[in-house]
Amino acid sequence: MITAKNLIRHELIGLDVKVVESTNKSNIGLSGMIVDETSQTLRIKTKIGYKTVEKENSSFMFKLGNKRVKVSGTRINMRPENRVKIKVKKW
Repeated sequence: MITAKNLIRHELIGLDVKVVESTNKSNIGLSGMIVDETSQTLRIKTKIGYKTVEKENSSFMFKLGNKRVKVSGTRINMRPENRVKIKVKKW
């Protein structure tokens, strides 16, 4: 089960997300469902189409049930298959 404490170790595809900070100002406020993930980007299905957002220069707000969890893109900026193997200290 995905919780706020173990979110960065889990698969992100299928989660609802909103871009809350980004160096690319046009990405701020984008929200939708993650449909693909690479080592450096998230592909989000929005109301207006698919958008690709860089992880490293952004912060994301993930929706987990009734909770919202903010994650810096630098914490998830790696290949998904490597991210699930990492040991996470308190973040």
